[in-house]
Amino acid sequence: MASDVPGTDQWENVESSRDGHIGRIALSRPEAMNTFSTGLAQDLDEALRALDEDSEVRAIVVHGAGETFSAGIDLSEHGDHESETEYEEWVTRMEEPFHTVTEMRTPVIAAAHGHAAANGIGLVAACDLAVAAEGTQFGATAPKVGLFCMGPAVPLMQALTRKRCLELILTGELIDAETALEWGLINRVTPEGAHLEAAVELAETIASKSPMAVQLGKEAFYEMVEMEYDDALEYSNERFAALCTTDDANEGIAAFLEGEPLAADEWPER
Repeated sequence: MASDVPGTDQWENVESSRDGHIGRIALSRPEAMNTFSTGLAQDLDEALRALDEDSEVRAIVVHGAGETFSAGIDLSEHGDHESETEYEEWVTRMEEPFHTVTEMRTPVIAAAHGHAAANGIGLVAACDLAVAAEGTQFGATAPKVGLFCMGPAVPLMQALTRKRCLELILTGELIDAETALEWGLINRVTPEGAHLEAAVELAETIASKSPMAVQLGKEAFYEMVEMEYDDALEYSNERFAALCTTDDANEGIAAFLEGEPLAADEWPER
C-alpha cells in the first residue's frame, strides 16, 4: 500500500515508512549509538506527528538502527551552551518526543535492543508498549557523567513503582531485559534479533481492531490516569457514550452479532 508519509529523505536522523496500517520509525544515527542529538529529537518528533496524521496508520513501531536502541543524549552538544536558559531550551527540545507520544492518538510501540540508556530508557517508558530483545540493557545512566535523568524520570515514574524508579535514577546502573519485564518497564522479551518482528506483530494485533475505539481509548486513558477515581469514572462514561455513536461501534457490533467480526480492512474509513 502506498504511503502518505513524506519520503525518508525528509529527515536526516530517522527513517520513517508505512507498511499497510503499521508505521515504522528507525532512529538512524548508528555511528553515534542513536544518541539524541538536537536533530534526532526534532526529526523523531516530526516523524511521529506525521504518522499520527496519516489516516491509514493504526500503530507505530519505533526501533534503533545498528547495534543499539539509543544510548541517551549526545553529550558532544553539551559544550555548545553556557547559560541555564540555553541548557533548558536544549533539553526541552530533546524531550519533546516524550510529550508527543502521549498526546498522539496512535499507539506507539518501542522495540529495543542493545542499550536503552538515559533518553533511550525515557523513550521506552514514554511509549505505550515496549518489547526488548534478550541481552538489552536499560539504565538511567546520567549520574555517571555528572548529570541526572530528570526528564526520563517523568515517564519512568509513570511506568514503574516509586522504589523501582528511584533505584534506576539514583544508582545509574543497568538492568537487563528480564528485570525490565519483571519491573513493568516492557511488555515482552524476545530472542535476540526478534524484537522488531515481535513489535510489528503487536502493532498488527492493535491494527486489526477498531481504529476509532483504539484511538479514542488511548486518548481517554491518558486523560483518566491524571484524574481522581470518581472523576475518571465519570469521564470514562462520557467518552464511552461518544464512542457508542460512531460508525465503528455500529458496524462492529452488528458484525459481531451476526457471527462475523470485522477484519482489519473492513472497518469504516475515517
